[in-house]
Amino acid sequence: MLGWRIGISVILVPILIGIFVLDHRAGEAAPYLFGLSLLLVWRASYEFADLLKTRSFSPSFPLIGCCSTLIVAATWLPHCVPNVVARGDDVTLLQLLGCFDLPMLVFSLSILAAFLRGAIRYREPGTTMESLGADILGIAYLGVLISVTTQLRWVAGVQAGYLVLASLVIGAKCGDIGGYTLGRLFGKKKLVPTLSPGKTWMGAFGALLGSSIAVTAWLHFAPGYFFDDGVPCSLVWSLIYGAVIGVVGLVGDLAESLIKRDVGKKDSAVLLPGFGGLLDLLDSILYAGPVAMLLWKVLPLATWL
Repeated sequence: MLGWRIGISVILVPILIGIFVLDHRAGEAAPYLFGLSLLLVWRASYEFADLLKTRSFSPSFPLIGCCSTLIVAATWLPHCVPNVVARGDDVTLLQLLGCFDLPMLVFSLSILAAFLRGAIRYREPGTTMESLGADILGIAYLGVLISVTTQLRWVAGVQAGYLVLASLVIGAKCGDIGGYTLGRLFGKKKLVPTLSPGKTWMGAFGALLGSSIAVTAWLHFAPGYFFDDGVPCSLVWSLIYGAVIGVVGLVGDLAESLIKRDVGKKDSAVLLPGFGGLLDLLDSILYAGPVAMLLWKVLPLATWL
């Protein structure tokens, strides 16, 4: 199984790096990342709807997928059509809508759509609210979190998009690796035994350590690859950022475990043998995405601005 996972990684990682290189060269519109995000949205929506089809839950895959797609598309709109005229000769569409946070506006409308679906399908007490809650949770978990996470592409400037996005992915995944390694080697005391029996306190320390070291190394060496005069990020702030991403990514793993345990399933799906489903791959990244956005806003990490 380990050999299979390594082999799949050897194939997938270069493909993803190639997509990111093309997208970096494409500029602010980020079309390749947009296409990848839509693929992730639809696959993850399918897994989520299928995962929660148990007991009295009956979530709608088309509703979750369509609403999440619109939320992600609203994230891209300001970067794709900055000069579309909406009224007169001087007012653009984005200026007209400037008073709105477009992704959150679309999310609000999605909630209305979920209620409308529930009202149309209502027949008798006992199932509607569960399915409605599952629909709204799916739209929020996938549409909103993917929307916020992809906004890291622009938060510190167009040129630094993949420096920032990579800091999140590296932090979350190296946290996973550090947690798994130290947990397997030295872990004895369980962290949350009823929710995730494999998680230990030593594993949690490994997640913090692995993420801190990997992110600090990335933010020290990577700016030089993105900018001619790239200045390494502060060691202290890089360590803090990496540690927070490692801990939050671990909580993201537990959050998805909460969903799976409550519906009595081990994996979200069988996308690739040895990897589980897409939700199993994205859980720590999606959960840590909003926190990463906040940290890039408030910490002096972007030394190039």
